[in-house]
Amino acid sequence: MEGLGPIRRFLADDHDRLELLLRAAVTPSGEIDLVSYREFRAGLLRHIGIEEKILFPASQRANGGRPHPTVARLHRDHGALALLLVPTPTADIVEEIRSILDAHNEIEEGNGGVYDACDRLLGDELDAVLERLRNYPPVKLAPHFDGPEVPRRAEDALRAVSRGRSPVDGTSVSE
Repeated sequence: MEGLGPIRRFLADDHDRLELLLRAAVTPSGEIDLVSYREFRAGLLRHIGIEEKILFPASQRANGGRPHPTVARLHRDHGALALLLVPTPTADIVEEIRSILDAHNEIEEGNGGVYDACDRLLGDELDAVLERLRNYPPVKLAPHFDGPEVPRRAEDALRAVSRGRSPVDGTSVSE
């Protein structure tokens, strides 16, 4: 990752860490390793929080109030991923999460992606933003919820987020 900007390097390394945890979360027999999955779940929610609460707003401010063109898609993906982390994990749910993350991570960390844009746009703010990313606190995890309306497929989670309502409790997903 030589030659990459510090934000891209930091967040791409976190993607790699999360991918290893997600791989470890499903045993060869298809069982869920709850310790790995819990660490993945907490890490992904923290990663999403870092981007939504710090990175995207900072880059939008640095870009004269205009968000990166991919941010709307990334918001939608983040909402769907968060919904897929609600139910008790299964090997199928892990695959649904992976189906979103594969394309999502490329949009963020690929050449010319949102991380490159942030590294370029933040200028004098770069070090301060990077420090805030590093110091973002761990996320408190809620228990899993397995109600009948909880999405268990990427398609259903993405559709729920696109409608703007949480299938879990009916609240706006932006609340």
